[in-house]
Amino acid sequence: MATLLSVNVGMPKNVRWQDRTVYTGIWKRPVTGPAMVRTLNVDGDGQGDLAGHGGEQRAVLVYQIEAYAHWADFLQRDDLRFGHFGENLTIDGLTDDKVCIGDRYRIGEAEFEVTQPRVTCYRVGMRLGEPRLPALLVSHRRPGFYMRVIREGRISAGDEIIRTAVGPHELSVADIDALLYLPDRDIDQLRAAVDIPALSPGWKQSFDDLLAAVDADLEPSPPRVGAEPGWDGFRPLRVTAIVAETPTITSIYFASPDGRPLPAPTAGQYLTVRVPAGGQVPSVRAYSLSSSPGLGSYRISVKREPHGSVSTWLHDQLRVGATVEAAKPRGDFVLAPDNRPVVLVSAGVGATPVLAMLHQLADERSTREVWWIQAARGRADHAFLAETRDLLAALPHARHHTYYTRARPDDGQETDTTYVRPTAHSLGELGLPRHAVAYLCGPDAFMAEMRDALSALGTAPEDIHTEVFGALASITPGIKGERPGTPHPPDGRPGTGPQVTFARSGLTVRARAGSESLLELAEACDVPTRWSCRTGVCHTCSTAVLSGGVGYDPEPLEPPREGEALICCSWAKGDIVLDL
Repeated sequence: MATLLSVNVGMPKNVRWQDRTVYTGIWKRPVTGPAMVRTLNVDGDGQGDLAGHGGEQRAVLVYQIEAYAHWADFLQRDDLRFGHFGENLTIDGLTDDKVCIGDRYRIGEAEFEVTQPRVTCYRVGMRLGEPRLPALLVSHRRPGFYMRVIREGRISAGDEIIRTAVGPHELSVADIDALLYLPDRDIDQLRAAVDIPALSPGWKQSFDDLLAAVDADLEPSPPRVGAEPGWDGFRPLRVTAIVAETPTITSIYFASPDGRPLPAPTAGQYLTVRVPAGGQVPSVRAYSLSSSPGLGSYRISVKREPHGSVSTWLHDQLRVGATVEAAKPRGDFVLAPDNRPVVLVSAGVGATPVLAMLHQLADERSTREVWWIQAARGRADHAFLAETRDLLAALPHARHHTYYTRARPDDGQETDTTYVRPTAHSLGELGLPRHAVAYLCGPDAFMAEMRDALSALGTAPEDIHTEVFGALASITPGIKGERPGTPHPPDGRPGTGPQVTFARSGLTVRARAGSESLLELAEACDVPTRWSCRTGVCHTCSTAVLSGGVGYDPEPLEPPREGEALICCSWAKGDIVLDL
């Protein structure tokens, strides 16, 4: 007979951890007497990070006394008490290899349905003082599980747990957890998992994505983004031409020194270059490719920034015939195959990746409805004007509109030009198709405004894609009140290890001695990072390695994609360049 041993609750609080403040509800304490279970949680309980915990699908977290006994032995601990793993219900008799997703249970007055395994999260390791624990919960197949509340009611320690329904396909919590986090997935189980109505939407989406990748491999398809044909590390490219597009934007053309065609990028990707722009350490920057993907050569178009050492060097020092080191094209802001109308929106030099997309559409003689919308200060600053008009003329269903935000008297008046900033109202007057796919590139504020404007006009959020020139937005679940500054070398004495370059942040430092991971080095430099488990399980921290290699400690449960590293548990084997 399965039994409820303890009901545990705790409200979120601020906890100091690694010189940071974490807002977390993982500290739970047993309740004396009956506890009321409601749709979102148990009375007196709360979650600090509602993006990863809580809500209707994750109202109640369950852990088993059998797992307590396992960890007490494995970790050599005698201090584990009910609630120590952050669970709401400590139970006896229902282990993760027996409980199935979709199972229903009656406890006291309440009824529950099992929805998913525990979310892999660093906070359980923080609670127990065992950083490895998120990975261990998965590898030892003892994650625990969440339930949603089917019927609210009071429950008490000592209540019998009665199964009232069995989940379809009878896939256990341990099976489902392994399907997401461990290699060598059983594809038949994966297909069965997405057929379980009770499975939480987040996990179902993850499994749908995995199946889509599997199904794509069954038919000839373009290489996966991030693993395109190219080369390892940096290689020399020869400068074949330098062309001024506007007073501040210059295009640089590259070819292979041996005359062979360069690997074709995907329209919208960027090229990372390494140049001697002052100082002892070469500088690394990424620039969108602005030419047709099928030329066998590359073009980047660079805006001179007032205090940009690299852009200034490229404008003033680079000459035709010189060589520049470059990593292979990469990036996931790419033109996806589709038959729907496409809207390409840009401002200033942000036109570069969407211009490559326009080239591809013209090369394909696409019959799609194509909208080209470009903002510039005025005609003198309007880059690629003649080029885009020629491309649009080759497309049978193309339309265009220009916005001049600081027009001068000699700019004239054209019917396809509006002399104000683009807004939701002005875009609405163009008659854009609502079912279009949109690609936006430009300053952050511009992209945010255009995203809101297109959404207001009816474009689905998932059909609006934006390019980010600099560092990606950080993901640091539960960390409270942090506003990272400009990336900088870490405080204290400089490191003596390999050179680590954070390409998007324009920073190169030496690794420090000890067991510091690449993630911890990035954090010490205020480089924006993305992570969740910090033990090589969830792959949130997976980062493209432009050159160099890594070692792992601990080894991840599943290796990342080729050309990427899990920075939360890796260190640099030698000089390395990361896409951070």
